[in-house]
Parts: sequence; C-alpha cells; structure tokens
Amino acid sequence: METTAQTVHRIPIFSDLPDGEINPLAEVAIRRTYRPGEIVIFEGDPCQEVYFILQGRVHIYRLSFAGRRQILARLGPGQAFNTAVSLRSNSTNSATAEAVSPLTLYAVPNADFHRLLAECPAFTLAVLRDLAARLGHLNDLVADLSLRTVRGRLARFLLESAEMDTVTSRWTQDEIAACVGTVRDMVGRTLRAFADAGLVKMERQRIVLLDREGLEAELQR
Repeated sequence: METTAQTVHRIPIFSDLPDGEINPLAEVAIRRTYRPGEIVIFEGDPCQEVYFILQGRVHIYRLSFAGRRQILARLGPGQAFNTAVSLRSNSTNSATAEAVSPLTLYAVPNADFHRLLAECPAFTLAVLRDLAARLGHLNDLVADLSLRTVRGRLARFLLESAEMDTVTSRWTQDEIAACVGTVRDMVGRTLRAFADAGLVKMERQRIVLLDREGLEAELQR
C-alpha cells in the first residue's frame, strides 16, 4: 500500500520535492474525498486550510448578490487553492470551491502551511510557481471580461475546453455561462450563431468544433 509521502509525491506540484521536504508535508496533510456537487469551502467562511488536488476537478467561483455564478478557475490534479488567502491575517475564503467530479485532495492547516513555507525552500518555490500560474489565469480572465465580447469569450472557452474536436456534454449552458461571465440565454444565442456560421455543430450530446480558425478569429472581436 502506498504511503502518504508516496501519494503526496505523485501530485505534480510536489514531484520535484526532496524526501526531506515531502515527509514533513505528508505528516500534516489530511486526505479528503468529495462527491460531485459537494462543497469543499464556502466563500466568506474563515480560511483554515490550503488544498492540493490529487485526483478529480474542482470549480472555484463567486456569486453575485443576484445569485449569478462566475467561475474564476477550473482546477485539476496537481493544482492548489486557498494558498494566497491563507497568507492574509484573519482572512476569510474569497470564493467557493465545489467538486465537479469525484475529488481527492490533501488539506494542510494554515499553521502547518506557514511553517512549511518557512522551513522548506523547495516546497515554497512549488507553491510560488502555482500562485504565479493562478495570477496569470486571473489576469487573462479580467482581460477577457473587460476587453472581449461574449462571442470572443465563448470562442475561447470552446477552444480551450475542446478535446478531440469536441466539447463534451458535461458542460451545461448554465456552467458555460458561469465560465464566460454571461447568462444562459446569451450562451444559447451565441452557440446558435456559431452553428449558423459553420463554426460548430450542435449534436444531442456534444458541441463539435468545425472551424477552429473561425473560432480563433472570434477572439479578436
């Protein structure tokens, strides 16, 4: 049976850590599992832990006062969340994290996380690299929401989410709307416009991308 240290070492963010830093991390890491739809943390609750994903996917989102959801990040194996929030004093969770598939992660209490940052330089560098990636993603998100039209944002979503020329049916129009910062009706109208223009084909279980160059041209609008 695999030890906690061996399992933690399999998380990509920690794959280069020496044993001298993996073992202290494994001693404080708490393994947790979640079913799809379960909430890991709620926006506004006190920040108590940071999280490192072993398997599965999680959506990080915020809600408007009207209840509209904006997905800030879609995270998978090897990625972390709540790291920046943990470093603030007396901080609360800045967003909600929801499992969107069977999820296994390791939680590290704030005090242990801070101690590891102080004592383990390779661990600190791994966390900083992940934070840099998250910051880059958020910068792109801000640029998308402020500078691109809904057509451009939806085209980018389709291109980034495509696997083998399709976007699978696990994405509902409500979920797509939450990712691109609009409402379901606008997503439906824009998808129909893309279909009429020959960019995509709407099938019962999926959206098939027919013209990647055409979708890439939409990014410039």
